[in-house]
Amino acid sequence: MTAFLPDPAALASGPTTLPISLVVLTYNEAHTIARCLDSVPFAAEKLVVDCGSTDATVAIAQAHGARVVHQPWLGFGAQRNAAAALACHDWLLVLDADEFLSPELVIECRERLPAWLAGSIAAVGLRRHGLFMAEPMRHYRPLRGERKLRLYHRDRARWTEARVHETLRARGPTAMLDAPLHHRTTPSLLHKQIKSTLYAELKATDRHAAGKRPWIALSPLIFVATFLKEYLLRLAVLDGARGYISAHLSAHAAVYRRFRLYEMQRNPASIAQARDWLIAHDLERDA
Repeated sequence: MTAFLPDPAALASGPTTLPISLVVLTYNEAHTIARCLDSVPFAAEKLVVDCGSTDATVAIAQAHGARVVHQPWLGFGAQRNAAAALACHDWLLVLDADEFLSPELVIECRERLPAWLAGSIAAVGLRRHGLFMAEPMRHYRPLRGERKLRLYHRDRARWTEARVHETLRARGPTAMLDAPLHHRTTPSLLHKQIKSTLYAELKATDRHAAGKRPWIALSPLIFVATFLKEYLLRLAVLDGARGYISAHLSAHAAVYRRFRLYEMQRNPASIAQARDWLIAHDLERDA
């Protein structure tokens, strides 16, 4: 894939570098890592924490100026916290390999970040824009400017150590950038469904470990409530057929997580069986 190249205006404005470490977790991300790294020209350090890629991820990352550290997979939150300790700078910009800064965001970072880095801000949020079925969603809130805390001082914020959908908990004031952070994930519905199922496995495993119990009888209500939340409250309805499909998939995932937890409780051996299958198909990092 062609590397992302910022607009020349972004390169010419503001300081050449800022005392920030760009941190990216990778596992077989050869098709996206160059674009991600090249989209942050102002980072004084680019750190890739890889958990065993078998493709060209490491070589490409090194060719694009990154220092690569090998770290066995610990889970999303724990891996991010481990990576934070490896960075050279206290301020960290954490991106997924399939995310990249827009040229407008590069300019905004150079203009606004120097003052924030010198102050008492704990973390800075970015507005992430994503695709669904290979096209932008115009109104659906989770894919249209979703607020994500991604830039932070490592002594003032820390990631929760959930297996999936970890969040950054800031201990202090936060700020927001306005220009878009682009997210290029799940290029097809097949990718979306596989990823959703893997995340459901992680969430169900966490809930099983915590002794949670699913209320299977409530599944129809959970489906309807989740669908209406996504379709109406989060404005998927305004994105036509793709909005309907997205809301339906979200509702299905909410119910499936509970079904899987129910199965884990009735048949605990299914947890190891599922993991063995995931390892056999090279999917163990995500679940």
